[in-house]
Amino acid sequence: MTTPAISRGTPAFVRANIAFFLSAFSVFASLYSVQPLLPMFAQYWVRDAGTASLALSATTATMAFALISASMLADRLGRRRLIVGALLITALLGMLLPFTQVWWQLITLRTLMGLTLAGIPAVAMVYLSEEMDPDALGFSMGLYIGGTALGGMAGRVISGVLSDFLGWRLGTGILAALILLAAISVAVLLPRPRAFVRDPIGVVELWRRCRASFDDAALPWLFASAFLLMGSFITLYNYAGFRLALPPFALSHSAIAAIFLVYLLGSLASTWAGGLSQRLGRRKVFWALVALMGTGMAITLVDDTVVIIAGLAIATMGFFAAHGVASAWVTRRARVGKAQASAIYLVAYYLGASILGTLGGYAWTAWAWPGVMLVCGGAALLALLVAIRLVFVTPLPMVEMPPQPPTVS
Repeated sequence: MTTPAISRGTPAFVRANIAFFLSAFSVFASLYSVQPLLPMFAQYWVRDAGTASLALSATTATMAFALISASMLADRLGRRRLIVGALLITALLGMLLPFTQVWWQLITLRTLMGLTLAGIPAVAMVYLSEEMDPDALGFSMGLYIGGTALGGMAGRVISGVLSDFLGWRLGTGILAALILLAAISVAVLLPRPRAFVRDPIGVVELWRRCRASFDDAALPWLFASAFLLMGSFITLYNYAGFRLALPPFALSHSAIAAIFLVYLLGSLASTWAGGLSQRLGRRKVFWALVALMGTGMAITLVDDTVVIIAGLAIATMGFFAAHGVASAWVTRRARVGKAQASAIYLVAYYLGASILGTLGGYAWTAWAWPGVMLVCGGAALLALLVAIRLVFVTPLPMVEMPPQPPTVS
């Protein structure tokens, strides 16, 4: 007998949606909470900007490498067990951060957090697609995506503001306590899977599915765009805080953290770009959105606080819109190993954040903001060339597929 899916209006529907919103919020709040604190870390630990950026880059790098193995682990442990366990361990690791005494201890904890954080995005959408009634799936997916966006923004703002007034140890400790409460709530609320079907593929089959993505004419270019877009965007924000903390701007850590509120514009831009790409076609809009991001980055070269914030806002809208189009393009384009294609896209996405994000720090140390622009602007220019190349890729025959919302940072 077929197990009934979770339908709208049922208690299980409410519990599942609250649990997944809290999961998404917690993952991205934990991941990006240290980004506005990088100037603090550089000053406190007497480290240069590039080394300080490892507090974020170490997490995104290990998260990238763990995504595919986490999806395989879910077939053995179960979706729910992996989600709840990953959240609880992440929260506990976060609560240890305030007690670190030397730099390598902090980096070790942030590295381990990357491994645990990978468990949620690797299986969250799979759980929803398996358990939710088709009429309820769109709402639940949208709410999950909203949680990722709000979590990424709130984690940065909360940690930045609290750390400015209370110090980074107490600020990160309070945020970790909030995430622990969220993790406990998820453990209580998240319904047990009803339609879980094991698909324990081996290494050979995994390699076959991944290899199929690189045989496609468009997917490798989309993976490259993920690396370049995320790498340039993270680099921009990593070191904007360093710049704005110095004269002539001399903004407080709270004011710098508040700048991340422009992420709300990014979420709106992603939704708008999704509709635009459906009407005009992805090839026609993707390159323009990448160019918009690059334009915003160029604007930040002006030494005026208002103009810099405007440039960050424009770059944010361009990034989220381009990323939304690209990630949806991957799920539509992949014919074999759709889950693996999406995982490879995310691997490239977070590797870009790690590699270019750290490289930008050393460029900042050597050449200040023009050095940062050399890294993130150069990556944006390469992303534009990739987007133009995608204009000339032969489209595949159209098939009816359910919409796939993007994962956002």
